Amino acid sequence: MAQNGKLATDLVQKLERDIVTGVLKPGDKLDERSLSERFGVSRTPVREALQTLAGSGLVATMPRRGTIVASITVAELIEMFEVMAELEAMCARLAARRMPRVDIDNLIALADECSALQEHADADAYYEANVRFHEAIYAGCRNSFLERQTKNVRNRLAPYRRLQLHRPGRVKKSNNEHADILSAISNGEADIAGKLMQQHVAVQGEALNDLLAIVPRGYLEPLAS
Repeated sequence: MAQNGKLATDLVQKLERDIVTGVLKPGDKLDERSLSERFGVSRTPVREALQTLAGSGLVATMPRRGTIVASITVAELIEMFEVMAELEAMCARLAARRMPRVDIDNLIALADECSALQEHADADAYYEANVRFHEAIYAGCRNSFLERQTKNVRNRLAPYRRLQLHRPGRVKKSNNEHADILSAISNGEADIAGKLMQQHVAVQGEALNDLLAIVPRGYLEPLAS
C-alpha cells in the first residue's frame, strides 16, 4: 500500500507537469489503462493519482467521456487570473524581502535563459523557462503554504498562460517585464516587485479579448443555455 501511495504521488507530479507544459491539453482523455502502460505501473496508483488531480480541479470525470483534463468557463478564467495575479504579487513582495543572494543569482540566470529564448521567438520553449523563473520566485517567498497555493492555481491556468505567449509581441513584453521584476527583487523593493508582478500576470481588457480569440475549441466550457 505504501508503495502504491508513493507511485501515485509520483504520477500526480508527472501528470501535473504534463498539463503545465502542454503535453496534456484541456479536453484530453485520461485512460487508466493507457496511463498504466505509459508509466509502467498498475492501475491502482493511476486511479489514486487521478482522484488527487480531480480534487485539485485539474481533471474532471464527464458522462460518456470518462476522465479528461479539465476545462473552465470564461467567468472562471477571469476570476482565476484575478486570484493568480494577487498570489504572485504576494510571492514577489515576500521574495524581495527574503530571497538570499544565492537565490537571486539563480533568478538572474533563469531570466537570462528567458532572454535567450525570447530571441528565437519560440513561445513554447520560452514558456517552459518562464515557468522556472516564476517558480523560483514562489520558492523565494519562503512561505511554503503560499507557494503551494500559488502553484495550485498556476496549474489550473497553465494551458491558458501558455496560449498568452502566442499573442503577437507577448514574449518580448513578458521578458521585458521579467527584467523589471528581477530588478525590484534584487534591490529589495518589495512593494514595487509586488505591483510589477500583479501587472505582469493580470489579464484584462484588450489582453483578455486577445486571449479568448486564440483559445482552441475545447479549452473553455460553453455557456449554459
